[in-house]
This record gives sequence, C-alpha cells and structure tokens, in this order.
Amino acid sequence: MDRREIAALLAYLGRIDPRTIRTDEGEAGDQLAQWYELLNDVPMATPYGWDARDAARQHIRTSPYPILPADVARPWEQYRRDRLRRHTDPTPTSDPDDQAAWRAELASVRRAVATGAAPPAQHELANGQGHSEVLEERLRQIGSCIPPEARAALAPFRPGRARREAALAEGRPDPLTVHCTWCKAQIGERCRRISGARGTALLTATNSHPSRIELAERSPEHTRA
Repeated sequence: MDRREIAALLAYLGRIDPRTIRTDEGEAGDQLAQWYELLNDVPMATPYGWDARDAARQHIRTSPYPILPADVARPWEQYRRDRLRRHTDPTPTSDPDDQAAWRAELASVRRAVATGAAPPAQHELANGQGHSEVLEERLRQIGSCIPPEARAALAPFRPGRARREAALAEGRPDPLTVHCTWCKAQIGERCRRISGARGTALLTATNSHPSRIELAERSPEHTRA
C-alpha cells in the first residue's frame, strides 16, 4: 500500500473503531508514517480474495484490543503461505537449456501467485477426470500397475503369485476370488494345510484346494470371462 492507500485504510478504521482516530495533526502524521513503514509491502486488495479492510474488520469484530499494523500483516502472510502451498509450478515456456530464463519465469509466476496477482496453478489430469478415474482407466488399458518386465523379475521371489498369474493368463480362474470351503480361507487369503475328519486335502500348484478351484470355475466372474 502506498501512503494514499494507508490513509484511506486508517480513515476506514476510524469509522468502525473510533479508538484509532488521531485528532492531533502530529500524532496523525506519526500514525500514518508508522503504518506505511510496516505495511508498504501489503496490498490494499488483490483480484483473488485478499482485502486489507476485511482483515482489519475481522480483527475489530473478534478482538477487544485496538488494531495494530501487525493485525493486518499477519493475515496477509497467512494468505501468501496458503496460496503458495496450493500452487503447483507449471512448466515454463522458456527454453529449458536457458537455466537463467527458466528460473526467472518460475520465480515470476510464484511472485504473482504470492502477491495475489494470479491464481495458484494446480495440475489437472487429462479430460478433467479425477485422479482415481484416470488411474482406473489406465489400469484397464495396461492390465496392471506393475510393468511386465518388473513382474517377470519378481516372479522368482513370489512363486505363488506367479503361478496364479500364469493360470489367469491361460484362462483358468483365480482361486483367491472365492472362499475355500475346505480350510475356510477367506477371499484374498491363501489356503492352509489342515487335517480333519475328512482327511488332508492336498494343495494344487496354485496353493489352493481343489474344491476352491472348482468353486472359482463356477463363479459368475469366471463364467462371464
């Protein structure tokens, strides 16, 4: 704010809180000089939500103490921090090989956001879809979030998972999509080796009991596939 804007702010405060009024010409000049010294880097208002009069009015509404320049400066600093926290740097249009121009453009955009001259930039995924929608669509396209090369490298360390994936690739059902009627393993849990009145059922190559595989083969998900 320049001196004229500071004077306008003090006149506004005098209307809503007479305690800020200085009738002596010398005291009024000192007050103007003090407020200008402390608030010359704080704008009166910005196009994106900041207004020094709103901050001052909020203080007068909620505090029994006379307003000080700090009661306007603190909300402004909070406003700046909040905008920068929500800002995601867009890719500069400058040549990336020109590091000085690249950094200067980033700094200019951040300064505009911090001072309220521009809104925070936030990256959005394609087509206006939400993050979860885009990720789900991508997974449907590629089939898995793990690249095939990484999956092959992990196979020796996850033999059970590798056998299940091989069965799925061959069109056989995934037993873990249903519960096991023999060992009572729930959906997503591997079968357990247990013995009972019915004897011990051997696990198949996919570490599942045969009855579970049969149940998976009859499941609606597998029959639809």
